[in-house]
Amino acid sequence: MSATRLAHEFSNVVREIRKKHTGKGPEEIITRFCGPWAISEMKGNLTNLEKFMSQSDEGKRMIHQTRTAFVKKIYEEREVVAALEKVVNATFVTLFSDFNVEMDVAMTVFVFDRPLGLDS
Repeated sequence: MSATRLAHEFSNVVREIRKKHTGKGPEEIITRFCGPWAISEMKGNLTNLEKFMSQSDEGKRMIHQTRTAFVKKIYEEREVVAALEKVVNATFVTLFSDFNVEMDVAMTVFVFDRPLGLDS
């Protein structure tokens, strides 16, 4: 399967995971592969409640803190990780995640145990 097709499949798995756990999946996901990393950029993540909360600095801080911690917690679940591993045929090691509330953009770097051979 081509790297483009695998990136699309990986993005779909990430979208479904986020939708299941947060109640709303990202509106747009672009995944790129680089060595042992799958890097997913997600736009349009905020729920209606979070959009309301983001009108204050405290709300923005709470959204950022909660989403960042929650995303890390989601990927501690074995069945979640297994879905990602199946797509790239590699073992998940860890992830790095951040969320820009103002831009409504999340970035997650999924780290696997070996270069995926899918560099885009």
